[in-house]
Amino acid sequence: MSMPRLALKAVLLGGAVAVALPLAALAADARGGAPVVSATQPNNEPPLEARVSKLERLLEGQALTDMLQRIQRLQQDVQTLRGELEVQANELNGIKQRQRDLYMDVDRRLEQLSTAPPATAPAALPGSGGAVAAAPSPEQEQAAYQQAFDKMKEGRYDEAIILFRGMLANYPGGKLADNAQYWLGEANYVTRRYREAADEFSKVISGYPQSPKLPDAQLKLGFSYYELGEWTKARETLEQFVGSYPQHPAGERAKERLQALKAKGR
Repeated sequence: MSMPRLALKAVLLGGAVAVALPLAALAADARGGAPVVSATQPNNEPPLEARVSKLERLLEGQALTDMLQRIQRLQQDVQTLRGELEVQANELNGIKQRQRDLYMDVDRRLEQLSTAPPATAPAALPGSGGAVAAAPSPEQEQAAYQQAFDKMKEGRYDEAIILFRGMLANYPGGKLADNAQYWLGEANYVTRRYREAADEFSKVISGYPQSPKLPDAQLKLGFSYYELGEWTKARETLEQFVGSYPQHPAGERAKERLQALKAKGR
């Protein structure tokens, strides 16, 4: 028998004896004889052992009830966590969908560019004695860009980097050069080559100041500095981005990084 049960029985037995002694003394006075002590239970009450067992069953039942309540609370906590995970999964799927939409939008714009009339070839200079070689056509530039961009969408980033570099070498002043330069930085960024990414994004800013890709390049340049641990450059670049493009869709992401820098004491 366990120690708690022994202690409980001892208490109950002590109480029973304490009650029995006065009763025995009264009985002895009535008979005029010596008091007789008896610890037996009255006929109409259950034995002491039975009452102790009943108390034990009540205590065990209460413990079981408490355990069931704790299990229910744990189940509720698990359901809450599952709900939060589902919300996060939906947000992640939304981000992926927005990225796919971005790529599709770029494709549509490229198709519009490909339908533009080709530029005329430059005329021969007087006294040159021959015709000047024709410049590469917009169709050729478009085809080279599309080939590199397709590799990018397929996740074959190393191949995309090679093709984008080749395109920039062959069409340095082309209409798609700024886009190629940006995606060259992006391909390095997603493969965690943050130093190379920072260099390529910087080329967009310095080489194509009128490019529509300029805001995105500045944002990703700040992110690249952040990943490199160059906190001062990251903060200055992101602050400049937020100040220059307050309505940019990625403005909240830039502010989140700035808050992270602040939390780090940077």
